Amino acid sequence: MVEDVRPGGDHEWRLSAAEPGLWQRVVEQLGTAVIVADPAGRIVAVNPAAERLLGRAAAAMYGQDLHDLCHRDPGGARIPREHCPLLQALAEGRPARGDDDRYLRGDGRLIPISWSATPLTRDDVPLGMVVLIVETAADRRAHRERAERAGPAEEPAEQAERAARTTALESLAERLTLVAEITEVLGQTLEVDEALARLSRLLVPRFADCAAVDLLVGSRQVHRVAVTGTEGRDAGQEDWRGHLPSPAGEAARSPLVQVLNGGGPVLQDRSDMKEPPDSPLAAVHHAFLEATGATSVITVPLSARREVTGALTLVRSDPARPFDTGDLDVASDIGRRVGPVIDNARRFGRQREVAEAMQRNLLPPLPEHGRIQLAARYQPAPAGSQVGGDWYDAFTLRDGTLALVIGDVVGHDLTAAAGMAQLHGILRSLAWDHTGPTGAVVDRLDDAMHAITSVPMATLVLARVDGPDTGPCTLHWTSAGHPPPLLLTPDGNAQYLEAGQGLILGTHVSGIHRPSAAHALAPGSTLLLYTDGLIEVPGSDLDTGLGRLRRHALALAHEPLDTLCDQLSARMPPGSTDDIALLALRLPMP
Repeated sequence: MVEDVRPGGDHEWRLSAAEPGLWQRVVEQLGTAVIVADPAGRIVAVNPAAERLLGRAAAAMYGQDLHDLCHRDPGGARIPREHCPLLQALAEGRPARGDDDRYLRGDGRLIPISWSATPLTRDDVPLGMVVLIVETAADRRAHRERAERAGPAEEPAEQAERAARTTALESLAERLTLVAEITEVLGQTLEVDEALARLSRLLVPRFADCAAVDLLVGSRQVHRVAVTGTEGRDAGQEDWRGHLPSPAGEAARSPLVQVLNGGGPVLQDRSDMKEPPDSPLAAVHHAFLEATGATSVITVPLSARREVTGALTLVRSDPARPFDTGDLDVASDIGRRVGPVIDNARRFGRQREVAEAMQRNLLPPLPEHGRIQLAARYQPAPAGSQVGGDWYDAFTLRDGTLALVIGDVVGHDLTAAAGMAQLHGILRSLAWDHTGPTGAVVDRLDDAMHAITSVPMATLVLARVDGPDTGPCTLHWTSAGHPPPLLLTPDGNAQYLEAGQGLILGTHVSGIHRPSAAHALAPGSTLLLYTDGLIEVPGSDLDTGLGRLRRHALALAHEPLDTLCDQLSARMPPGSTDDIALLALRLPMP
């Protein structure tokens, strides 16, 4: 059974997305109180330090309004919501801080506090705010005692201490926000290139001046797949991408080599980078760091399922802003999130390749049928989506008439592709020597489907072209919940054949027979059978898609049949997430 590695649908932000790394190792053990509020100001997460500071259990705070629960004036009275700087910052989606505030503990005691708040957003949509809180009573008592002993000369030092503490809180909040955003963004794609591009946009220049990602491919080969720098300091990004020398042995001193061979995260300063390289890979990487003007470097593994898949290198070039151990923890946590994304993307890609190859091999060649022209196309879903169960078929029946089929099995995976193959074979067998209505053939298929296939539901159109290939001809068809065929006539008209509609396969009710329909085909007519990937685009309704297909088909009606098929799929608007099957028939002119 193939493991489903598709990302979920729309993700709702949760602090638990950061588990089991940074949240458990830093936030839960942090001596500073951390509270996360949603866009309405309701508490959605707290750490143990916040429970201790506010004298309230986490369970009692979840869902409570942070302002109403805790914020008070010096006399203990509630402050009007419109005067709360934290709520104002939350509404405006901007950072904020307060140095002289009071919160109400669960035991009724007021405590003086300072706080720093950082907004959480995704695609400019506010998700909430991280609030870090420290009690300031002890600081003020110490300040008053020093002021009594030393006079006003201590005031600047006290202000500097307060500023340093606030800066530290803001730095921590920014790190937490960065990891949360990266976790959210990486969960939205299963394409390696797209995931790394999103990662780089979040890391540079917000966390680093340059970032490089190296992946292990094949038999221990290294490929540098991404290099991102700030404007004016790109270090010739394109020049550094591509295959690199293979990692050396365990004894190599280079942090990159150590990490790719299973070592832990490494933090380097300028003195560490003066050591001469001791392997070909180390030499290339050393030259890269010199080109970026690196003064501080972090190298962390990208790993999944206890296997190293690559390495992330982060560079800072400003000597006044080196990485510290806190940054190393953040980068390590990011590496643990990127590794599984890359691993999932690779497994998804292999699954997709197998399904696509299987599907293409199962789609049959088109038959020769006198002067009637046939053309077909199969286009897999765009990158990031899975292969579906779309299929087409055309074959000659026992009595010499031509049968056409277009279908779509519910699902987007190998199971759907396998189900398509099952229906394809069964339908051919049922239709080959049947001369009755097309609806009766599909009824028999529906009766047998659950007994001899694994297909839960499917849609299809079965059509038969009666008459000599020189005309006149009649189209007989039935539809099992499938989009209607489109008929183009030589006089410039386009008509959807909406008759013959019945229930989709898998929902047939015993005793109710599917309808069949018939329509004369004029010489020179073109018939299009297609799957819903050609008319459905997220954010657009079905009528819009049908109208778009009709307009494009009319504009291309006089083109050769192969050109018509190529151009119809090429003119699809961006955003389609489904595969496309298209089968076209054109009758000869007299």
